[in-house]
Amino acid sequence: MITIKEASLSELKKVRDIALKTWPLTFANILTPEQIDYMLNWMYQLDALTQQVIKKKHIFLLAEEGDRSLGFCSYELHAKSPSKTKIHKIYILPEAQGKGVGKKLIQEVALIAKKNGDNHLFLNVNKYNQSAIDFYSKIGFYEDFKEVIDIGNGFVMDDVVMELKIS
Repeated sequence: MITIKEASLSELKKVRDIALKTWPLTFANILTPEQIDYMLNWMYQLDALTQQVIKKKHIFLLAEEGDRSLGFCSYELHAKSPSKTKIHKIYILPEAQGKGVGKKLIQEVALIAKKNGDNHLFLNVNKYNQSAIDFYSKIGFYEDFKEVIDIGNGFVMDDVVMELKIS
């Protein structure tokens, strides 16, 4: 049975381990190896993850089956708007994809967001990551707008911002 729980600071290593296993496969045909390495170092070093929790107030959830972590997501309540929750990250191990893990994580974030007075979820997805766009669309997200974000070192994130109204 898949369970969802909030990750403690000491469990952020599990988040990093999942990212290191998923990113190279997820973005192999979308980003250069140099950009993948840059972004992994920028966002998934343990110090960076800890700062996301402590300073930016991101909350990480782990999806687990028994003692095995299958995926994670992070979110921020009232992000950029008093009524919207942002999903900053969501990644599922390749061997666990298609088992409903991502959907369970999003459903949990939606419940938490609603309890805290938010009525929308939103997230960024690389505009070339069609399988992710298809997944989000299938569960009710719609394209809100597109944006290009300069992340330094000559790299950008070329994204679709997708939104989901929660009731």
